[in-house]
Amino acid sequence: MASLAETPVDIIRRTVDINLTGALLVARAAVRTMGRSYGGAGGVIVNVSSAAATLGSPGEYVYYAAAKAGVDTLTFGLAKEVAADGIRVVGVAPGLVRTDIHASAGGAGRLDRLGPTVPLGRPGEPGEIAEAIAWLADDAASYVTGTTLRVSGGR
Repeated sequence: MASLAETPVDIIRRTVDINLTGALLVARAAVRTMGRSYGGAGGVIVNVSSAAATLGSPGEYVYYAAAKAGVDTLTFGLAKEVAADGIRVVGVAPGLVRTDIHASAGGAGRLDRLGPTVPLGRPGEPGEIAEAIAWLADDAASYVTGTTLRVSGGR
């Protein structure tokens, strides 16, 4: 976790490759597997974004936020591209969530520091994000496409 100017180029490239290029390649493979024009039965692609995409994460990881903003754009654009092929494309944008991503990025105390600033007063739990993803993938959300659901406790 550092400013963009202080972040090594290899960390920026790795972050963008994992978070944006990875999402693009997985979506491409999913369309080729699920798309009716490719012999598939249709389906749902659920992209995982981040609240950082709209918050920008200045002084921490702007490059990660930029990659996740790209995932949001992928979700919006691809949904229009593949709707007629029987595929819905949706996203979920978690906020602060109790995982090890913060500690592994050098911000071990980040959840304790920022958790109280979330309008709901705490970080989220991984299961809360999983429930949102499950709903988006379910037929109960059959009219939802081209959007990213923010699951961030109001942050």
